[in-house]
Amino acid sequence: MAMQVGSPDADGEDQLNNTINTTPLVDVMLVLLIIFLITVPVVTQSIKLELPKERNIPLQTKPENIVLAVDRDGQVFWGIEPLPDIETLVARLKVEAVKEPQPEVHIRGDLEVRYEAVGRVVVATQRAGIYKVGFITEPPAGAGVRAN
Repeated sequence: MAMQVGSPDADGEDQLNNTINTTPLVDVMLVLLIIFLITVPVVTQSIKLELPKERNIPLQTKPENIVLAVDRDGQVFWGIEPLPDIETLVARLKVEAVKEPQPEVHIRGDLEVRYEAVGRVVVATQRAGIYKVGFITEPPAGAGVRAN
């Protein structure tokens, strides 16, 4: 079987096209260029803000702050006094919520406590009308106050 690469033979067959058609490649590249031209300005635009600087200042617990602890079994403590149920916690927090200025509630949760138990304490503070709730954690090992 032989193949002729020259001019059409006597039967009228066309010559083989041995060039690569680059039109689809150019079309795809133009589409990608348009997409990048449209998306890059959107990505680089942002509102000018002055973000707060990181600081690691250990806060001292004030005597008027309420420290609640939740152990790994879900038992809630007011200071070191165990509370029998959440309703007792809500009742005691309502008494504290009317004070001026309103005390902060600091929640200390055990590392292995289910989130549900801590969530119940947060909901109890909301029901009592306490506005400032925080979580007490340990700083990572070796973390100190950095000078800026």
